[in-house]
Amino acid sequence: MKSDSFKKIKKPQSINFALLKHFLLLAVLLIVFVEVIFFIVVGNIIEARAKERLTHVGREVAVFVGGKNEAAISNFIRSFREEGINVYILSTEGKILLPVADDENEDFCDEIDSIKRRLENVGFGGSVIFSDKNNLKYASRFGNNGGTYLFATYSLKIINGAKNVLLVYFVVLGIVVLLVSLLISFGISQKLSSGINNLSATAVRFSKGDYDVKFANSEYQELADLSDTLNSVRDEVKKSDDFKRELLANVSHDLKTPLTMIKAYASMIREISGDNPEKRDKHLQVIIDEADRLTGLVNDVLSVSKVNSHMDEINFKVFNLTEFLYGIINKFEYLQETQGYNLMVDVGASLYTRADEEKIGQVIYNLLGNAVNYTGEDKTVYITLKPNLSGDRIKLTIKDTGRGIAKDELSDIWDRYYRLKETHSRPVKGTGLGLNIVKVILQSHSFDFGVNSEPGKGSEFWVDFPSVPEEIETQ
Repeated sequence: MKSDSFKKIKKPQSINFALLKHFLLLAVLLIVFVEVIFFIVVGNIIEARAKERLTHVGREVAVFVGGKNEAAISNFIRSFREEGINVYILSTEGKILLPVADDENEDFCDEIDSIKRRLENVGFGGSVIFSDKNNLKYASRFGNNGGTYLFATYSLKIINGAKNVLLVYFVVLGIVVLLVSLLISFGISQKLSSGINNLSATAVRFSKGDYDVKFANSEYQELADLSDTLNSVRDEVKKSDDFKRELLANVSHDLKTPLTMIKAYASMIREISGDNPEKRDKHLQVIIDEADRLTGLVNDVLSVSKVNSHMDEINFKVFNLTEFLYGIINKFEYLQETQGYNLMVDVGASLYTRADEEKIGQVIYNLLGNAVNYTGEDKTVYITLKPNLSGDRIKLTIKDTGRGIAKDELSDIWDRYYRLKETHSRPVKGTGLGLNIVKVILQSHSFDFGVNSEPGKGSEFWVDFPSVPEEIETQ
């Protein structure tokens, strides 16, 4: 047995050829089916009409014969020969009585027995109609006491001739329909394949990094939907590529600055302030601060990678949100002592919630850091944690006094590409990933969150936590 790797790979067909082939096959099958059915139906109709006509002629002759002389009857009978119907009055021996035979030797002696046999079970005045290879035949008893027979024939060649004429017409019609189908199917297949070929050519350019390509729309709904999807993919890939370049540039710059500072101050300690405790402590503090900044940058990059790839699992637990929030706020106290920030806190006592404590810590850290970075000249940040009136929800709000956010930009601030859209030149620490991390974490918890902001009036970010009774925490 040959290995699967040696199996012949079937060459893919052109979609244009495949569409054309299937269109033509369908057209041929439909034409053949319609012609066969129609020919059978028409053929049966023609034969039925012939039988009906032959029966009518036989009965018409039977009525006409009464009281007429032989010459009149003969002329009447011969009048049907123009339409291919031959009528005879036969004796019981099969001799032709009427019309007066043109050929005195002509008779139906060989057929009279068959006629008698067919009429045995038919009463006087009744008739039979039957056919052989070449003729359709009609017979009935005729004359007083049925002593004679009325016999009429209609050539099947006429019926078959009519069928053959129809067959020729149908064949010609089928060829015309097939040619029209060929032209229509070719046109449709060309339109479909040209649209797909255009999409394919555009996709090749897109795969080579040309993000300015536009997947053209189509008059066909499926291709139009595909074009819209590909255009959306193009936009997302472009944004992702821009983000990667910008993130690399930002991280490279942000990493370079603290590394330079660490190296410079380490050199200063070694060469200048090593024996001076006051200067040494000051320089060491700078090194510690810059190392913390490096740690924050690396954590941001790792966090956004994990949350956006859904590698982190959500570990729900009940915990004291009040104490947890105070613990985070206390870590920002150095900003009050060293840089003059004011953290205005209004937090309810013993408020419990159920969430992933570590990830909610990331959320609060990022929201507080964002507020500190963007607050106004008064360097004030307002932090509130209060239950609602019904007591089933807890609302956290963190408000700064900065310049605020325009209404048309509010939905964009949660996007990890937002830093690319900013036009302000304010020196802001970080990679611009914080709010995107907040968004992904809160969405994974199914928590409501948002921001209220007006230009010149600062921004207020809020998160809605579920409230859990305190006694659940001990269970």
